[in-house]
Amino acid sequence: MTTLIHKRVDAARHGDNPTVIAPMKSGWAVMGDVQFLAGYCLLLPDPVVPSLNGLTGDARTQFLADFVTLGDAVLAVTGATRINYEILGNLEPALHAHVFPRFADEAEELRTKPVWFYDWDTAPKFSDQDHGALKEEIAAALATTNP
Repeated sequence: MTTLIHKRVDAARHGDNPTVIAPMKSGWAVMGDVQFLAGYCLLLPDPVVPSLNGLTGDARTQFLADFVTLGDAVLAVTGATRINYEILGNLEPALHAHVFPRFADEAEELRTKPVWFYDWDTAPKFSDQDHGALKEEIAAALATTNP
């Protein structure tokens, strides 16, 4: 099965994925396609597996460690109040992990709800022009913790 995650990882391997922040030991740190919360990122495993349960031993440990390391970098760079971590895989049945910065100034009706309540269709799309500096800041923060 080829999913969007497979395509994104393949593009990252070939230098054709503009959302790539940095390679990580377990895969690729990438910016989210939409930036309704500035700094929304994902960790994509390389190689792609169906779910977290598809990783074992050291590979699983490394993926989860990289997930939190990415969250630490996003937290440090964005000044978010907290990071929400999610691994779902219902729509794209391949492992990918979401890192959502959450902010004190989010709209009251959304601040305490899951990010899926945001309007993803009208959210700002990732672009290097608008989000490239933030991507580079996250990459720099990762470089200090992910040599």
